[in-house]
Amino acid sequence: METPGDSGAEGRGAVTERLARGAARHLANMGAGVVAEFRLPSGRRLDLLALLPDGRLWAVEVKSGIEDFLADRKWSDYLDWCDALFFCVDPAFPLALVPEAAGVLVADSFDAQVLRQAPAHSLHPSRRKAMTLRFGLVAARRLQGAEDPFA
Repeated sequence: METPGDSGAEGRGAVTERLARGAARHLANMGAGVVAEFRLPSGRRLDLLALLPDGRLWAVEVKSGIEDFLADRKWSDYLDWCDALFFCVDPAFPLALVPEAAGVLVADSFDAQVLRQAPAHSLHPSRRKAMTLRFGLVAARRLQGAEDPFA
């Protein structure tokens, strides 16, 4: 993994993009499908939503640094839409800030690792079905748009 000092003058958006890429690669290596910028039925937007091979849904919120993390007051709203919530952070991030209700992924541009597993809670079967269908539709529409931008 990259060292914490690698970010230099890197902007917040670039840091977020770098960490999201590493987290998405890690999740894909686990066999998960991953959709970025996933809009929930509540109107909130997740940085990443992963559908694992066993049907679990993991929500991942990427935080570019302490300021970004402290400004986020909406993270607990995501718990109703997933089986586990993770914060994805840079290796230099102070992990003591991450609430116990969420897991921790530490990432760089190339990969991530789970430093703390998220507390599991199972979605209600009807919500799981709705979220899985939504995940599939969003992924399919994005793929179709990439293959035929005029569709």
